[in-house]
Amino acid sequence: MTHKQILLLCVVSFIGGMVGSGVSYQLFSPAWVQAQSSNGINAEEFLLLDAKGKARAGLGLDANGEVGFVLRSKDGNRTLTLSPDDPLVIKLVERGGRILWSAP
Repeated sequence: MTHKQILLLCVVSFIGGMVGSGVSYQLFSPAWVQAQSSNGINAEEFLLLDAKGKARAGLGLDANGEVGFVLRSKDGNRTLTLSPDDPLVIKLVERGGRILWSAP
């Protein structure tokens, strides 16, 4: 091969690589993530999961549309809830459902 042929091969390879990368970027790149609004995040529920994937804390709405904040013990035996819509606004409940402590 002559020097001109090698130079032409390099130029064609470079241009082909650039065009191919541009096309693959357009076809296979994920869509850009857009913020929901500039002043907040909108969701019906937020969960904090431990390393095993178990929900340990949550903030959200129940089936009746009542808001609540829930904290669960590491072993899952006790749950602390805070809900302004519940008659007992703050309560600590054990696994069997017995209320250990509450505040109106």
